[in-house]
Amino acid sequence: MQPTFSSSRILLPVRPWFIVLSLLVALFLNFLPTSNWPGVPDWVALLLVFWSVRESRKVGMGSAFILGLAMDVADASMMGQHALAYVLAVYGASSLARRILWFPLGQQALHVLPLLLVVQVVQFGVRLLAGAEFPGLGYFIGPFIGFVLWLPLTYVLLLPQYQPVDRDANRPI
Repeated sequence: MQPTFSSSRILLPVRPWFIVLSLLVALFLNFLPTSNWPGVPDWVALLLVFWSVRESRKVGMGSAFILGLAMDVADASMMGQHALAYVLAVYGASSLARRILWFPLGQQALHVLPLLLVVQVVQFGVRLLAGAEFPGLGYFIGPFIGFVLWLPLTYVLLLPQYQPVDRDANRPI
């Protein structure tokens, strides 16, 4: 029998300030100089995909567009490059959200990997159209690191939503 990583516990609703805080932390992680190193995932893309899968009514294409423009300004890249990539990833994630949530976390990560690859490929394509040189294959390692980080990231981001287990001897449920 294969172990599953799903929990039968009922989660509390996510607080909007927690979503905003996590996205701002991801944005600041992308602002760090280490974000250009090979193998560092695009934190904003990863968290946008996570929250659009979990809370598609609260994080959508508008959030992706605004954060994408912020990344375009921060990277001094072609305006709209990150915005386009993030919007496409969030659209795919929100379209597949019900399907993705049906699977255990390991298989969820397999569904998320192509979405993270779309972000890299779109940014790569826009850069090539603008006349940039090929950045090397190390440019495409970030989505695979994001794939590996999906499991711990899910546990960390869902931690505030877990409600305490209250045992009451008088209630059968």
